[in-house]
Amino acid sequence: MSDVKVTIDGKEVLVPQGSTILQAARKVGISIPTLCHLDLHDTKMVNKTASCRVCVVEVEGRRNLAPSCATPVVDGMVVRTNTVRVMEARKTIIELLLSDHPKECLTCAKSGKCELQDLSEKFGLREVRITGKSQSTYKKDYSESIIRDMDKCIMCRRCETMCNEVQTVGALSAINRGFEAVVSPAFESPLVDTVCTHCGQCVAVCPVGALTENDHTWKVLDALADPDKIVVAQTAPAVRVAIGEEFGAEPGTIVTGKLVSGLKSIGFDYVFDTDFTADLTIMEEGHELLERLEKFLAGDKDVKLPILTSCCPAWVNFIESQFPELIDVPSTAKSPQQMFGSIAKSYFAEKLNVPRKKMVVVSVMPCLAKKYEASREEFSVDGNPDVDITISTRELAHLIKQFNLDLNELEDQEYDNPLGISTGAGVIFGTTGGVIEAAVRTAYEIKTGKELERVDFKQLRGFDGVRVASVDMDGLVLNIGIAHGLGNARQLLEEIKDGNPRNLHAIEIMACPGGCIGGGGQPYHHGDSSVLKKRQEAIYQVDREMKIRKSHENPAIIELYETYLGKPLSEKSHKLLHTHYSVKDKV
Repeated sequence: MSDVKVTIDGKEVLVPQGSTILQAARKVGISIPTLCHLDLHDTKMVNKTASCRVCVVEVEGRRNLAPSCATPVVDGMVVRTNTVRVMEARKTIIELLLSDHPKECLTCAKSGKCELQDLSEKFGLREVRITGKSQSTYKKDYSESIIRDMDKCIMCRRCETMCNEVQTVGALSAINRGFEAVVSPAFESPLVDTVCTHCGQCVAVCPVGALTENDHTWKVLDALADPDKIVVAQTAPAVRVAIGEEFGAEPGTIVTGKLVSGLKSIGFDYVFDTDFTADLTIMEEGHELLERLEKFLAGDKDVKLPILTSCCPAWVNFIESQFPELIDVPSTAKSPQQMFGSIAKSYFAEKLNVPRKKMVVVSVMPCLAKKYEASREEFSVDGNPDVDITISTRELAHLIKQFNLDLNELEDQEYDNPLGISTGAGVIFGTTGGVIEAAVRTAYEIKTGKELERVDFKQLRGFDGVRVASVDMDGLVLNIGIAHGLGNARQLLEEIKDGNPRNLHAIEIMACPGGCIGGGGQPYHHGDSSVLKKRQEAIYQVDREMKIRKSHENPAIIELYETYLGKPLSEKSHKLLHTHYSVKDKV
């Protein structure tokens, strides 16, 4: 593809033919404000609606102002981004948006991180000249994971692009016209009644407060204030490499010890590591993989292969609603979050000699679907949930700030025992490819009886949306598929429906870009894949620095089996650590 020469604000730049004015301007460091534009780099997808018109510019020879995000350059084009006409137009556009927007900035969950608010400040808007009453009267739609406040929707349609084009879920689309126009599920149904997977990627890209997580921080504070409760926290692996960003740290900064310190300063009685139950998941899921393989190799035609990892609740929601014919293919192992809740309220509660209802389990997760997962009926005993409260990485950062703490200034502290002991295999659950790599480390040694010389299976790593690799387990070749992002997951699931042409034995799926590091509850990264890659490298750094890097060598896991569970896939293990999924009929 040939390059074309463009002049923007007097600066000449060569860009590939087909580039937009916005891309050309950014190449020479010229900032053009945007609102609806969203460039999802590694998906090669861009939100192309050009609906907000905030990015308009003057093009020489063109009568009307042009939206820079959707106007392709041509050779010799001359563009001006900073004329009085452009500035007046942008100001009017922002005022029009504000005229039909609730004036609730003081109580809005997105206040301080709202792109419309930022633009208003940038243009110095202290009053809105355009008056009139909004015609929209939408009620808030609450689910365990997400709150939709459509009075705040500005019809940028970023969420629609994310849900339909990237994730291929199809839960959202534009409806109605004029003041009534919003992005909504079919028939304006509540999210809980739709095929929504609760992944939270729509929340991650919404520029305003129309889509936010259902904040549970005050539930945490209520629990901490109750003297009759023992409140324990678990932190997911991806949280430790991202939460620092909320306190000004560079993406990928590892703050594990400070994270523990922050939680203890807030008042948690015990702070544990979800990596512990990630190791436990590997013990159960790895043995399940080997059991299915043995049956398959013995000629059992009823065995279900490939086995699919079941750690990601959004992807489980996806298969329940969109691939019901494959409902018995995933592993029956619960996710690490739910295994932790079950073990904390049985094994650990018994160690403390307290009833399970006295214990409150709080999860700190990078994922909004974890909120929904914790509320599922099957993850409770006599109405008492295994996990009581789930908060996101963003919510925890806000909670720490409420306590007037700066994460950067806290002294490092260690996780409590025994549910805080983990391995490098547990921590790599936080990135795409990590779950299956951790499983292979253990499955290899169990299957062969030999010690792995190298525990790094680099063929399973990477950032491609779909990856296929093989692992030689001493003569048994294991074919593995890996996908991150539900659109990529759909590709592999369709292959299974069509007969598994690649002869895959195991598949790892994570719903979010990059896996948990790009979860819907992580600090906003605005589609910047470089942020995700820094978080990923930090995950692997933590793994490299761990003394123990294989789940089956975790001494606390060994003790748990010896004194409580018996062995992987035992009757007690099945009762506490496994589940079954059901077909969901959704619109």
